[in-house]
Amino acid sequence: MMQQGRVVVVTGAGGGIGSRIVDRFLANGDRLIGLDKAETSLKELAATRKAGDQLSTSCVDVTDADAVAAFARHVQQTYGHVDVLVNCAGFYPVVPFEQMTLTQWQEVIAINLTGAFQMTHALLPLMKGQGWGRIVNIGSASVFEGVVGQTHYVAAKGGIVGLTRSLAMEIGDYGITVNIVAPGLTVTEPVRRSLPEKLVNAQKELRAIKRDEQPQDLAGPVFLLCSPDADFISGQTLVVDGGKIKH
Repeated sequence: MMQQGRVVVVTGAGGGIGSRIVDRFLANGDRLIGLDKAETSLKELAATRKAGDQLSTSCVDVTDADAVAAFARHVQQTYGHVDVLVNCAGFYPVVPFEQMTLTQWQEVIAINLTGAFQMTHALLPLMKGQGWGRIVNIGSASVFEGVVGQTHYVAAKGGIVGLTRSLAMEIGDYGITVNIVAPGLTVTEPVRRSLPEKLVNAQKELRAIKRDEQPQDLAGPVFLLCSPDADFISGQTLVVDGGKIKH
């Protein structure tokens, strides 16, 4: 039987993928806390979902250790525990390697890898205390093939694989699982703005299922890994890309 009323934290909740993940848990009757750096996106999320007390939002930069710690204290005081953490905050600019600056490299690593570390580190005690929890990191299928112009992003997502596998071994005895959902090129608004339509369309022909990958394609797999049906799955990477990468 599916659990309801769980306390679920989703970072990057104002984005295309994050907002769809929020929707899936809301539909289950869970209590959602959506985080995002962009306050405008959070206001839009709250206004369009009309979920009342079931959805709260918090403007938090996951790269800011003090802000993350303050958020964790707020969650402890308000809810007392956390059942599910979905690390979905991401940043994926296109910069050729030889033109990439150290600052650009560090920014992408900070958001995609260090941010997941900080959120997990801050909220893990609120899972361990109850002997149950689910952590799902949004990775990327790009770690299996590489992407031109995104060396920093692919390196960060490769780090997510290592973080997930190692942490799964450390905290399994507490009834907590840690997994990755790794999307392919997903058609979100930032992707539409930054990538040529020809490139996006070409991805369809490389897939077993020949259509665009949409944000909602990720919500179901994330939800599955947070269900009782996935009690014996941990440290794994679930590639969701329409069958392009056979992993």
